[in-house]
Formats: sequence, C-alpha cells, structure tokens
Amino acid sequence: MASVLPPAHVTAAKHPAAEDRVRPLGPLQRALRRPDLGAVLGVLVSWGLFAWFGGESFTSSGGTASYLADASGLGILAATVALLMIAGQFDLSVGSMIGAAGMLLAILVTEFGVPLWLGVVVALLFGAGYGTLNGWLVVRTKLPSFIVTLAGLFVLRGLTIALTRLITGRTQVGGLAAAGQGSAVDALFAARIGPFSASVLWWIGITAVCAVVLSKTTFGNWLCATGGNEDAARNCGVPINRVKIIAFLLTGAAAALVGVIQVLEAGSADTLRGQAREFEAVIAVVIGGTLLTGGYGSVIGAALGALTFGIVRQGIFFTGADTDWFQVVLGVFLMVAVLVNSWLRARALKAR
Repeated sequence: MASVLPPAHVTAAKHPAAEDRVRPLGPLQRALRRPDLGAVLGVLVSWGLFAWFGGESFTSSGGTASYLADASGLGILAATVALLMIAGQFDLSVGSMIGAAGMLLAILVTEFGVPLWLGVVVALLFGAGYGTLNGWLVVRTKLPSFIVTLAGLFVLRGLTIALTRLITGRTQVGGLAAAGQGSAVDALFAARIGPFSASVLWWIGITAVCAVVLSKTTFGNWLCATGGNEDAARNCGVPINRVKIIAFLLTGAAAALVGVIQVLEAGSADTLRGQAREFEAVIAVVIGGTLLTGGYGSVIGAALGALTFGIVRQGIFFTGADTDWFQVVLGVFLMVAVLVNSWLRARALKAR
C-alpha cells in the first residue's frame, strides 16, 4: 500500500527546523544578504555628491560618457578579478599585462607589418596564455598566488620595457591610428556611439557573462566552493586546480583585452600603461562586496565598484577641485565600503 505524506503544516509542526528552512525571507532580509548592496549605496552617494557639486556638466551626456569610459576598462578587469578573488586567489600581474599586450599589438603592426586583426588575436592569446601560466605555477608550486603574480608583475613589466627598447629604441610606439582607421577591428574595439565609447559595451557584456557564470553555472558554484573551503571542495569532487587555472586565464585575457582597447583608442602604446591597475581592480572588487578571503562576492558589485571609481575620478575634475585629492577620496571610499559591507553582513546573519 502506498504511503501518504502528511500535510505540510503537520510536518512543520513536528519539525520546527523544517519550517525555518522553508520560511521565505522578507525583502529587507534578501537585500541585506546581497554582497553588492554596499556598492549600490556607494554609487548612489558618490553620484549624488558630484551631481550636486559638479552641476550640469557632470550630469550631461558628455559627463556621463566620461565617467563611464573611465570606469569601463577597470570594469572589464574587475569582472574577471571578482571571479578569481571569489575562488580565493589574486592576480597582481594584470596591470603589467595591459601594457604588455598593448605593446605587443603595437610592435607587431608597426614594426613587423602584421595585419591589425591578427595582432589583436595574438595579444589576446598572449594574455590568456600568461594567465594560464600564472594559474599553473600557483597550482604546481603551492605558493600563495599573491607571491607568484607579484613576481609575474615585475617580470612582465621588465620584459615589456626591455624588449620594446631593444626593438624600437623607445618605450612608446605610435602609428596605430592610421593602421586601424576605418577597419572593422577599429570599429569593434574603439568606435564611439554618440559620446559613448565601445569599451562601455564590452564592459556591460563581459560583466553580464561573468555574472551568469557565477550565479547560474556549476563552474560558479565551484569558484565559491574553492574560495570558501578548498579542502572540503576537493573532497566533494570539485576540480580545484582546473578552477584556479581557468580563473587566472580569464583575468589574463581580460587584461589583454583592456590593453588592446586602450591602444586602439589612443592610437599608441606605452610600456607603463596599466601601472597600478591591479590594485585599482582589487579596490573595485572589494568595494563591490567580495571578501579578500574568498568564497563570497558579486560580479555586479565589482561593476558598481568600478563605476564608483569612475564617478569619483571624473567627478573631482567636474567640481573643479584639485585632482591630486583623488587618491585620498578613493582611500576613504574603500575604508567606508569595507566597514559598510561588514556591517551589512553582520545584519544579514542576525536576520536569518
């Protein structure tokens, strides 16, 4: 004879813990549990302040385009850095990769006559390959990724400067504007739609893809598990070595993409381009609610962190204040964001 399940209210009465598990969360509880809530507040506060003091020049389409363009390169980088940090890893070589990939593209096109599209492909593959190498070294040596990629930062920057001087005799290479003018490659990476640059569309697209990967795929679950508790994840069958290597591959490719976009927009390459960008990416991701210890974070929050970064940098300019204060304001935002995110997480735990 087939068994009959008791009504839901009877089960809940016999097992109070079951009622707690299925009890729906209220709107406030759901909001507090979002890692990107602090980043939303940061964007609203920073935009409101600079809209008030910057006036119409800041809120105009031109002003909006300026801070979106400023944030887009960092946002592309932050989307993949967020995935890496959620997996409990760091990549401090991404800033050097921006300069290296851009210079590689410039030298291939101007010195060796390589077609622009092929130069772009080689630069992107170089970024992905270098990221894969970082991941492989982290996995094989068991050293902290901070140390491995810090070494990679200096090696890659040094090689970029030394080889560029050896080949061209200088540290800046121009001539890309003429090579790319009117081409499909130039339209794809450096076109403008009204006052807005194509990099903004790249930023939105990459952020959307990374957000879906994190929240809707098995690989996203693996990232969180690897960063949350590596031993437990391994015991559950998560291929943590593969997860780490893929995450490093993505950051390397994203950094190379930023380098390509910057070179095609400016029409030139500089060996020092991307300097300190690795720290800005970490700042954007942390402002977005991702924990430095891994296992918890948000790609959307990282995008909002990058947007806050762009708003602050361009907002100071529109207010007429001395732009030397930018780093001071950014440091204050970072500290406040971390405090707010910590407070919100504590409230979320109490609201369970």
